[in-house]
Amino acid sequence: MSTLITQRNKSITTLLNGTNSALKQVVPIEHKLSKPKLLNELLLVRFGVFIGITGDIKGKLVLVGEQSTFGSIGEVMFGSQISGEMLTSFSGELGNMIAGNLSTSVVSNGVSIDITAPSIIQGEAKISGYELAIHLTSSFNNVGNLDIYLLLD
Repeated sequence: MSTLITQRNKSITTLLNGTNSALKQVVPIEHKLSKPKLLNELLLVRFGVFIGITGDIKGKLVLVGEQSTFGSIGEVMFGSQISGEMLTSFSGELGNMIAGNLSTSVVSNGVSIDITAPSIIQGEAKISGYELAIHLTSSFNNVGNLDIYLLLD
């Protein structure tokens, strides 16, 4: 049993390191990533991106933030203000780029995963149905915070 726990902990560490690496690769804004915390309650989302993870690790990656934070990241990345349908589209693509980069990073560490297409969450959503939830917050200089949840099955 302890071998399974050791392997799971190694996989989680690989995911966390891959998430930090993906943020550095994708978002051209200085950021500070909080220490991981276990989420012991239902995940409530007003605006975010939901991406499934399959393979050696099964779960979900959920990026949650204010629409203005996603918009500011898009403005820095593309040089123009993003709103409306373009903001929704950009938010999904940002999640896709981060998850894709995360997937590439963990594969190089011997963990095979794949990702699903991103889904946008808008409104009042409650997410449940996971075994373990890890929460990180990425604070982007002069932009805002993006909450990152790794929901493991």
